[in-house]
Amino acid sequence: MNLYLGAVRAAAAAALLIAFSPPARCGPPFFTDDPEPVEFGHWEFYLASQYLRSDQGRSGTAPHAEINCGAAPGLQLHLLAPVAFAHPAGGPLARGYGDTELGAKYRFLHETARRPQAGVFALAELPTGDADRGLGGGKTRVFLPVWLQKSWGPWTSYGGAGYWLNPGAGNRNWGYAGWLLQRDLSTRLTLGGELFHRTPDTAGGRGATGFSAGGQVNFTAARHLLFSAGRDFSGPDKFTAYLGLQWTP
Repeated sequence: MNLYLGAVRAAAAAALLIAFSPPARCGPPFFTDDPEPVEFGHWEFYLASQYLRSDQGRSGTAPHAEINCGAAPGLQLHLLAPVAFAHPAGGPLARGYGDTELGAKYRFLHETARRPQAGVFALAELPTGDADRGLGGGKTRVFLPVWLQKSWGPWTSYGGAGYWLNPGAGNRNWGYAGWLLQRDLSTRLTLGGELFHRTPDTAGGRGATGFSAGGQVNFTAARHLLFSAGRDFSGPDKFTAYLGLQWTP
């Protein structure tokens, strides 16, 4: 009986991992990121939670901490440390430390009146979470994207595409593409929305196209509230959400 229950729990965890893994959050509060690094000598701190509901159950972070620093001109270093949760449909709730995310963003092209800025933001998700409980991927996963951005007046638009290296039994490498448009409505409020597409990340899986809408509220020049919500038009994700506080000293 214990062996049977263990097999059921492992299968439920694997199903939830497939549901939760794509896409990872890139540019808070959206999936799509931008090429603009933190300025040299400056920092960004986030305390946030993300949530995903799919046919396989619910999962997310509650909370996660994110730190970005301007390590050199045009270069940003990144760390995300999550407390993850996973609740497969009909299964037990698991909670604990998840996969640690490390990254480096480098802007290789600056924006001009006619030209967008461009950069890369390589990410590695280290398997520090318990994969058997649905709290991690079990393997190191790497994302290699290129991002573009252009601004005019109160409008900003950015996006790009990248490729995930996704090792593991039954997994396959997959691609992500997304684009976002946002507008500063005032010095206090920015709103925007994104469209994205991802290819299948498992053998026999299916890709998905979806959207998110959200924005940023500026309490002060250094303290901000970020939020978004969305879902797939097609694919497993029925609802996704992000809520976080950002501090930019």
